[in-house]
Amino acid sequence: MIRPATRADLPRLCEMVHALAAYHGDGAQATEATLARDLFGAAPWLHALVYEVSGRLQGYAALTQLARLQYGQRGMDLHHLFVQADYRGDGIGKALLAASLDFARGKKASYVTVSTLPGNDIAQAFYLAQGFHPAPVSGLRYAFNLADKT
Repeated sequence: MIRPATRADLPRLCEMVHALAAYHGDGAQATEATLARDLFGAAPWLHALVYEVSGRLQGYAALTQLARLQYGQRGMDLHHLFVQADYRGDGIGKALLAASLDFARGKKASYVTVSTLPGNDIAQAFYLAQGFHPAPVSGLRYAFNLADKT
């Protein structure tokens, strides 16, 4: 069953965020508190959908808002899509993706983006098979670390 995440899901959701980071060789720093802030705070930054099997979460999708202001378009980025290893290949990823696209449509988004690592051939093939098309980033992107500046 796919449904919106709730506060009660935070412990398991945090475990899965860490598992996805580890899968990609990243060190996750997310906590239940940061997830609560970003999903359920006064101004939610992210929306999460979870896949529940027999009362236990086995996957999730997290979306964040985007915009193309000059075109008057709203968009969403599928920031995370994760399914526990034992449940992969059962269509859960497809179901979470479909629910994410429906959520974006409900928010009047006109597009959804997703990124993969260059060598992640499995994810690339999955998104192409679901109707996504390559949309390479053009130009340079810069970042400013606010946490380091006082």
